[in-house]
Amino acid sequence: MINPFRKVYSDKELQLFDYLKELVLFNNMTDKELSAFIPHLYERTYVKDEVVFFRNDPSHALYLLRKGKVSLNLDINDNMEELLELSGVSSFGENCILPGTKRPMNAVVTSDEAWLYVIPKENIMLIMEGNPQIKTKLVETYALISEKQLKKLFKHYRISFGMFNIKDIYNV
Repeated sequence: MINPFRKVYSDKELQLFDYLKELVLFNNMTDKELSAFIPHLYERTYVKDEVVFFRNDPSHALYLLRKGKVSLNLDINDNMEELLELSGVSSFGENCILPGTKRPMNAVVTSDEAWLYVIPKENIMLIMEGNPQIKTKLVETYALISEKQLKKLFKHYRISFGMFNIKDIYNV
């Protein structure tokens, strides 16, 4: 039986849902859950060498790359060491879903232009506050992303044993 009161989404909303489902942070959400984010997707165009954020900046937003390239890098003394260059459909700045976080790295546009959706942290917090299921999905997915990165770190540490003292990670 068809529910005549079921929400019908526009073609643009359906396209945005498809885009969001390509991103790890959102790929386990329903269209109804994703619809909570649509009013908070702010389109922004960046140009080559424009800084999206610096390391140690407060984590004020989540960034969703639509087109272009963004380098995630660390500033070490006067040099930048690239950790990853994102291209195509990607997200970065996911730590903004946690309160009181700062950026662990820099994000700089490397293509002539980059088109991003920006979701302010305050909007994400309001969405999570009003919908515990969305909050659970975001936090669980972020935890899985973090665990995957930690496993990679340990794998590479074993390969390059002695290059740094891993116990420093755990000493507070």
